[in-house]
Amino acid sequence: MQQLNRMISVAGLLISLSGATTAQQVADTSFIPASVEMTYRPGRGPLVLLDEAHNNFHTVDGRYLAFAAVLRRDGFVVEPLVESFSEESLAEASVLVIANAISEVNVDNWVLPTPSAFTDEEIESVFNWVEQGGSLLLLADHMPFPGAAAKLGERFGFEFLNGYAYENDSLLRGGGPIFFRTDVGTLKDHAVIRGRTPDESVSSVATFTGQAFRVPESAHSIFVFREGSVSLQPDTAWVFSDETLRTDVSGWSQGAVLEVGEGRIAVFGEAAMFSAQVQGPNRRPMGMNRPDASENMQFLLNVMHWLARTD
Repeated sequence: MQQLNRMISVAGLLISLSGATTAQQVADTSFIPASVEMTYRPGRGPLVLLDEAHNNFHTVDGRYLAFAAVLRRDGFVVEPLVESFSEESLAEASVLVIANAISEVNVDNWVLPTPSAFTDEEIESVFNWVEQGGSLLLLADHMPFPGAAAKLGERFGFEFLNGYAYENDSLLRGGGPIFFRTDVGTLKDHAVIRGRTPDESVSSVATFTGQAFRVPESAHSIFVFREGSVSLQPDTAWVFSDETLRTDVSGWSQGAVLEVGEGRIAVFGEAAMFSAQVQGPNRRPMGMNRPDASENMQFLLNVMHWLARTD
């Protein structure tokens, strides 16, 4: 306990500074996706709708500019969804992407409580759509985003923890990134890891803080936290002390996939890994533009191919 308290104290200033620069996270407009063989003819691939109706931190023309660029380069059609979730608004979509939605009350106020970003009717619409064959990519990052997505995650059997998840060494480094790797057993075997061919397989994926969550029994956890990992759950985003509630999340998940009825869902407790952003006055790269996150782009494509049922 004393060691953990010392680690929180050592990292506190760095984490607070990181939080202060959150508002300065912007898309890296210089990012160019690596050239890969296009899966679909240009503009003829599956329709991917990126939710922009729930105060999302990541949008097609904003912090998920690179996300959209990678998918479009592969032939996917990517469009924003500015309507609430319903049978009608989801009817034409192959994949729905929800990235860091948040309730209106928390847009400029990242403090508890963090109510759901979605109505009960929307949650049922998404669940029924997935059961009937739709595919959902749900991304809910660190607090307050897990709180905003908790009811939707719970509908599929996931238990989100509304905090900040760290490995011990990443906490001492000021918060990240965390590398989930096959050689140490934290990146688990699945089609989204293997890809469709050996050239598409990945062995390391970098994430940038985020949350930890529990998965339903039928899910396949692919990002598993190492022994000694901890989640800090503050009342206010990025404000920590020795009294901050903390939970041992050894063995918990930060990424999992699940088949639900005729549909599929992939859940990740971190969203920046599928972006290319620069942060703060030094324009520090964060996401697919980092040299040590070189496999993140292929992993994104693998996840989307699995969700879209690409042969």
